[in-house]
Amino acid sequence: MLDPLLPLLKAVLVVPITLLPIINPPSVAPVFLATAGTDDTVIARLARQVAVNAFFLLAGSMLVGTYVLEFFGVSLPIVRIAGGLLVAAAGWRMLHSGSDDEVRDAAAKQTTALSSEQLQQRSFYPLTFPLMTGPGTIAAAIALGAQIPGSPILYLAHAAVALIGAAVTAAAIYFSNRYAAPLLRRLGPLGTLVMMRLAAFILLCMGLDIMWAGWLELNARPRPP
Repeated sequence: MLDPLLPLLKAVLVVPITLLPIINPPSVAPVFLATAGTDDTVIARLARQVAVNAFFLLAGSMLVGTYVLEFFGVSLPIVRIAGGLLVAAAGWRMLHSGSDDEVRDAAAKQTTALSSEQLQQRSFYPLTFPLMTGPGTIAAAIALGAQIPGSPILYLAHAAVALIGAAVTAAAIYFSNRYAAPLLRRLGPLGTLVMMRLAAFILLCMGLDIMWAGWLELNARPRPP
């Protein structure tokens, strides 16, 4: 009875299975809470907005990303190199940022006083981009979108599946951010500090890895005569 649904289920799960290891939402939890502060209402609003931003960014990357790159004449390896550089820079800044409790408390108090417009701006940069759905994630989403057939009927069917997969990914991002506070409470101050530094180092390594992959792909292409 469920056999006809298995290919559809597999097609939907390909998106989160591919993207979530790159996004790694738990690693961004300390940064998210440092931005959201301690107000549960602000945390809920910010988590919801980040998830919405991530959904539209992933959906747009999968559905129109390939055409946008072709229009501007930008190749996917160049996107990987530029994106990796941006991710590495974000990780480097996090790795060398101050870690005093007073600084985090001041950031939390400042965030609770932000207007809705300012909160939406922070929800996109730096939380949605480049930390959650950074250039590496966008490059992977564009690669997934490049597999969508060009036939109108097949395109609509695969696009619907891709949108469902993007929604599942966004839901995972929402729950990771929404319940980041209990996770960090279990870790404690020292554990949180260690996790932030580890997340920053992982971001730095991911950025360099994305740049290296783009460089290898670029050099593997035949050179024009």
